[in-house]
Amino acid sequence: MLINRVEDAPRSITRFRRENRVAQNGADSVASTADDGTETMSPAEVEHVAEIFKTPLTCSYNWDYRVAEDRIRKLYELGKRLNWNASLDVHWDQTPDWQDAKPWGEEQIESWLEDNPWNGYPPWDAMSVERRCEYFFQNQCWSLSQFLHGEQGALLVASQLASSAPTFNAKLYAASQTFDEARHVEVFNRFLKTKVGFRYPVTRGLKDLLDKILTDERWDLKFIGMQIILEGLALAAFHTARNDTSDPVLKELLYLVIRDEARHVTFGVNYLEEYIQTLSEEEREDRARFAYEACVVSRDRLIATDVFRYFGWDADEAKRVLVERGINADFQTRLYERVIPNLKRIGLLTDRIRPKFEEMGVMDFENLATDGDIDWRELEKPLEPDVTE
Repeated sequence: MLINRVEDAPRSITRFRRENRVAQNGADSVASTADDGTETMSPAEVEHVAEIFKTPLTCSYNWDYRVAEDRIRKLYELGKRLNWNASLDVHWDQTPDWQDAKPWGEEQIESWLEDNPWNGYPPWDAMSVERRCEYFFQNQCWSLSQFLHGEQGALLVASQLASSAPTFNAKLYAASQTFDEARHVEVFNRFLKTKVGFRYPVTRGLKDLLDKILTDERWDLKFIGMQIILEGLALAAFHTARNDTSDPVLKELLYLVIRDEARHVTFGVNYLEEYIQTLSEEEREDRARFAYEACVVSRDRLIATDVFRYFGWDADEAKRVLVERGINADFQTRLYERVIPNLKRIGLLTDRIRPKFEEMGVMDFENLATDGDIDWRELEKPLEPDVTE
């Protein structure tokens, strides 16, 4: 087992070739393929790139093993019932790899090129139609890569919550969520490897936020950062990605992931709603400020600067043009349709923090339905993905 310990997350793009070659240290290593689409390699061939982080995690035993019959218990039971298997429940052979045939029809490409907000930007105008279509492809690869990195962060946080959450019900749920997040990492990683062929590095904004959540010793900040902010934003992004894609494989896996994420956000809202009320005003303001800062970082991470660099653009200039033209502004704002009402429900839209969210232009969402109002009929639906939705 070769473990390469690095000081920071790698910044290069990883390419997976159709021959199942894996780029390692600039050389190509050939691997055979297992039934589940993953490479089968000997331990000596695999390099594990590990970045070390340390955390003063405050953990707790719970010696009262009685389980309260409440919403958290029901969500835990629901998670056990609706487990799915990425190898069996996603039909991977429905479509060819994106490397062989992009999953977009001519009408979709024509519409996208005509209405593209980059029109009029000189580096964009200088590209051929084929190159512009490649931009569309790379941008989707970048988004899916951030989904993958975010799910690894969720996996690590959920594992911490199993140790640090104070109540027995929460420990059980966090343990079940850890398995959910492992499945999400597996399914996005497999899609990027076997269908897309590219994986972009984690954005610095997302990495900074994950570092903050993982290295803070307070369990409730982990709940707020992951269950309310990152999971809430991811849930909205997954819905958007599922509505926008015509690839049935991606539709299936997003459907299954969305079902899990909906439970996770609901768990966070219901668990934090009562706990936040027990904090002092100073402690509540500290959590409210953290939630706001996490939202700002999350918004800024939605800019695909690595894609700009891939096409040889000046990343800072392209970012400025993107902000000035409001490219992605509507999408960025819509992501907060779930987060803002949930923050209000748990008591973190304080008088001091509210003006900051008003400057972000997201306060119109505060009175929308929250994930604390559980629609059990929706959550209990059997896992029968409908790719025609």
